[in-house]
Amino acid sequence: MVPDATLSWTPRHETDVGLTLARVGRGPSDPTFQRTRDGSAWRTTLMPTGAATMRLSRLSPDELRCQAWGPGASEAVATAPQLLGSGDDPTGFEPSHPVLVDAHRRHSGLRIPRTGRVVEALVPAILEQKVITLQAMRSWRELVHRFGSPAPGPTPTPMRVVPAAETWRRISSWEWHRAGVDPQRSRTIVTAMRVADSLERCAELTPTEAQQRLQSIPGIGVWTAAEVAQRAFGDADALSVGDYHLSSYIGHALFGQDFDDAAMVVAMEPWRGHRYRVVRLLEAAGVAGKPRRGARMALVDHRWH
Repeated sequence: MVPDATLSWTPRHETDVGLTLARVGRGPSDPTFQRTRDGSAWRTTLMPTGAATMRLSRLSPDELRCQAWGPGASEAVATAPQLLGSGDDPTGFEPSHPVLVDAHRRHSGLRIPRTGRVVEALVPAILEQKVITLQAMRSWRELVHRFGSPAPGPTPTPMRVVPAAETWRRISSWEWHRAGVDPQRSRTIVTAMRVADSLERCAELTPTEAQQRLQSIPGIGVWTAAEVAQRAFGDADALSVGDYHLSSYIGHALFGQDFDDAAMVVAMEPWRGHRYRVVRLLEAAGVAGKPRRGARMALVDHRWH
């Protein structure tokens, strides 16, 4: 199918499409995000002008391209350079630590993406609160399949577009329960969707102001706000304080010792402004953290409560 809109551009920094977008999707079965063998990334989004499917690819060694289908296609392609990190400014980032120096050298095409779509980042972040990742991914997948809409265009596999805020708000308690989402998380999503327009405008604020507005919603704390900022705002400094594994991972990956959140924040101070970039580089390089010996978080199936 001929795209409804196309944009090609030369990025100002080296850009690895797959690596840059690796954390935009929520697992390999995310119905809103898919990767194909040719290196392209497919993403669906709900723009103010309507739904859109985006195909992001490398057109040549020095040129990137976005093709889009659907009523929101023109608006979607206009956001594509930001989505692939055109606004990401690595100025001032000094890896300094030998592990980071190596990771930065091997993954110099890593950019921090900016989707500009707050609700699309917020709902799955809330679903990931206090449960294991696989459980949250399953809930996200089931809810988007059930309440989202078919993706426009020639998608590589059947894909879906996220529900609108009003649809999220009207999901019944039984449907949340059926998707394995407990009342606390579903209540937080419904509460946030009542002020979705205000939350979408967070993308126009400074990082500090945006996170403050997000945290004004009951049930949204520092961790959730950071997870949104990393994706929707392209915030290279958004550190997920309160994450179940992150402090221990940073402690062992860089310093060979156990860290709690407070110790992690102190240790990451030399990279302030780029702390999320540090996390992504370590992940991209496959740097190992603490060997797992203790108990893992248990899967709690809320569908049977």
